[in-house]
Amino acid sequence: MKKVFALLLTLTMAMSLLAGCGSKEEAPAEDTTGDTAQEETAGETALSGSVSTNGSTSMEKVIGVLSEQFMADNSGVTVSYDPTGSGTGIEAAKNGTCDIGLSSRALKDEEKESGLQETIVALDGIAVIVNANSKVADLTVEQIAKIFTGEITDWSEVGGDAGAISCIGREAGSGTRDGFESITGTEDTCVLAQELTSTGAVIEAVAGNPNAIGYASLSAVEGKDTVKALTVGGVACSEETVLDGSYAIQRPFVLVTKADSTLSAQAQAFFDFATSTDASDLIRTAGAVPVAE
Repeated sequence: MKKVFALLLTLTMAMSLLAGCGSKEEAPAEDTTGDTAQEETAGETALSGSVSTNGSTSMEKVIGVLSEQFMADNSGVTVSYDPTGSGTGIEAAKNGTCDIGLSSRALKDEEKESGLQETIVALDGIAVIVNANSKVADLTVEQIAKIFTGEITDWSEVGGDAGAISCIGREAGSGTRDGFESITGTEDTCVLAQELTSTGAVIEAVAGNPNAIGYASLSAVEGKDTVKALTVGGVACSEETVLDGSYAIQRPFVLVTKADSTLSAQAQAFFDFATSTDASDLIRTAGAVPVAE
C-alpha cells in the first residue's frame, strides 16, 4: 500500500513540474497598442478636403502643375481653380469665397490696407506678341507705348509691311493688363481694337489677324507657333532675362490671402508647398520663374 501511495505521489509531482515548464514556454501576448496608436495618428494627420483657388488666367499653367502634384501626394485633397482674372480673384480672397486668390500683379496699397497679404510664388515675363508672319521682330518700350496709345498706327512706321495696327488687350481688372500698362506707362490711355477676358483669347486673336499686336504671359506663349514674341529693346523674353531683370516687361505671380485669417490645414499645406523649393522645377515646367531659394 505504501508503495502505491509513493508511486501516486511521484506521478503527481512529475505532472506539476511538466505543467510549470509548459507555462514558462508560452509566448507573451503581442502588444499591438503601439501599432494601433500609430495607425490612429497617421489617420488623424492625413490631409483631406478641398482647396479653392480663384483669379489670374495667366497663372493657369503654374497653378495647374502645382495642383496636380499636390493632389498626387495628398490623395484626400482636391484643389480647384477658377480662372476669373486677377481682380476677381483678389476680391474672392477678400470676401472669403476662395481659400487662395491668384493675381498676376502686385497688390495695391488699398488692397493691403483692406486686410489682404501677398506672397510672390513666381515671376513672369509679359511677352509682346504679333502674328507669326509679321516682319517686325523688335520694338522698344517707347515704341510699344506709342502703338498702344495710338501715336503709331501703321506697321510701316516700325519696319513692317504697310497695314493699320490692331491692338489687342485684356479687360479692365486683368493683372496682365495692369502689369503691361504700368510698365509701359500707358495706364488708362490704351486704344484697343479688342478687350478680351483671357490670355488664351488674346493669343488666338493675334494669331488670326496679320496686323495685330497684343500681350500675354510668357508661360502661355511658349511653344506657340501661331504668334511671335518680340524682343523688347533687343532682349528676348525668357526665364533667364526675367530673373536677371534685363527683360523690361515683367510682373509677379502672387498668392493672395487674408492677413487675419487662418487657412484650413489642407489649404495651408498647399500654400507651403507652392512657395517651397520643392515646387521650383514644376514652376519652371509651366514657363514661369520660381523665386523660392
